[in-house]
Amino acid sequence: MICYLSLGSNVGDRQQYLTRAMDLLAKLPNSRITKISAFYETEAWGGVKQNSFINNVVEFQTTLSPEQLLAECQNIENSLGRQRSVHWGPRTIDIDILIYGDLKFTSDKLIIPHPYLEVREFVLAPLREIAPDLILPSGRSVTEVKGEGKVKLLN
Repeated sequence: MICYLSLGSNVGDRQQYLTRAMDLLAKLPNSRITKISAFYETEAWGGVKQNSFINNVVEFQTTLSPEQLLAECQNIENSLGRQRSVHWGPRTIDIDILIYGDLKFTSDKLIIPHPYLEVREFVLAPLREIAPDLILPSGRSVTEVKGEGKVKLLN
């Protein structure tokens, strides 16, 4: 299954956390990263005052189920020191499943496609970069949708 995952960090060596998370994602069973966006510096989203984030998106191919993938992403977050003390607060690493093929799925722990996918520019900008022909769950092209927040491409 082709999935898109969003990665973000705003604590410590932000780029290093993203790189380490991608290294760990690439080691998951029956899975591989097929595309990686550049890094983008972005404003924090969600109303909590905090440092800016560095974000990117990866295209990810896997045979893991959505629930298995979520568990593996959370294991990676935990291994990299993720603390869940403030909702939408500072974090060493955050990995979100944005899209999992054409699946629409809702459980207590997971909603696919990600409910904020089409309003967060920090997700849309890197997604446009690696998947410019992607049609979003709304039926619109990723190139047509502009989300909230300022985004700066890092060199």
